[in-house]
Amino acid sequence: MSEKAETRRVVIIGLGLIGGSIGLRLKAAELPGLDIVGSDIDRASERAAKKAGAIDHGEHDLTKTVRDAQLVIIAVPIAALRDVFTAIAPHLADGAVVTDTASTKGEVMKWAAELLPETISFVGGHPMAGKEQAGIDHADAALFEGRAYCICPTVSASPTSIQSVVGLAQALGAEPVFIDAEEHDVYAAAISHLPLITATALFSLLRESPSWDDLGQLASTGFRDMTRLASSDPSMSNAIWKTNREAIIHWVDRLTEELQRMRGMLSDAKDEELFKLFAEAKLQRDEFIANPPRRETAARGPEVDRGRALLDIFVGGLMADNIRRVSKIPEMMEARQESGPEGNKRRLSLGEKMEEGIRRDLEKMEREREEKAKHEGND
Repeated sequence: MSEKAETRRVVIIGLGLIGGSIGLRLKAAELPGLDIVGSDIDRASERAAKKAGAIDHGEHDLTKTVRDAQLVIIAVPIAALRDVFTAIAPHLADGAVVTDTASTKGEVMKWAAELLPETISFVGGHPMAGKEQAGIDHADAALFEGRAYCICPTVSASPTSIQSVVGLAQALGAEPVFIDAEEHDVYAAAISHLPLITATALFSLLRESPSWDDLGQLASTGFRDMTRLASSDPSMSNAIWKTNREAIIHWVDRLTEELQRMRGMLSDAKDEELFKLFAEAKLQRDEFIANPPRRETAARGPEVDRGRALLDIFVGGLMADNIRRVSKIPEMMEARQESGPEGNKRRLSLGEKMEEGIRRDLEKMEREREEKAKHEGND
């Protein structure tokens, strides 16, 4: 059958910022035979997505929406995800690939294993991109360009289904990163959820001050930049806390320790230590901005033909080599210290130091869990 005659159906459930941006990018590819169907609890969002060119047509009835879909992308808030799984499970076509975009993965993977049929493949996903503004009106086809796209396959997911989600990520302009669900949640708590809670805490602290009227007049770009995430959708934030509570508490405790350390320097007038801290932070952040750490993933292979990658969501082929490369990266969570030509160990890069530090944090959390379990057992 020719490509022209074959219809490839992609369903996007949830047409907010993320779902709408996915639709815009896929539609921009202008691939023959691609049928993008959108569904949202809000019919106005379906109409707006159609008008914006993010979908070919809307279908409010989830039963009809997923019936013949080859790829189902669920981009709803975490709080609604379990209900969506329940609703679509009996109607998914055998062999369909289902993926999501939720900000936490541990609970989502459990729900998928519990609720979705064995005849389909679920591959968890999380594009590390977004804005504080929600809704289809803020959707952007370039939202995922150059961003990491976390991929968490279930044990039962077929190689073809994993290949499909890698192809989707690359078609969106993102860089696929294979990661364990639990590790994802600890990492996301550090670099995404902790900034969200910190921004909220800072804004709430000052907003509740009796001096807010004066403070607000003085607030400029620094305060606005630091508190930007406080404008995030509160229902999304609440769902993140509920599904990633332990990891967030861990990082809040770590931040509290760091602030206490800096407070000690201030109170003890350790000016040289403070200067060194600020100077090192500036240098390291400048390095991070200029050369962010990158993993050795499929995205480091040959230049990707993104139009071809999108076709491979359905027909396979080009992405197989990339998948094989990615499958050989079980060490991606390890800091790498390779011996030099004379047997001397090379210095770790900044990115590798970050990985090493986070691995220590994971080990610390595991010890804390064991101590807590031991203490509860003694009680």
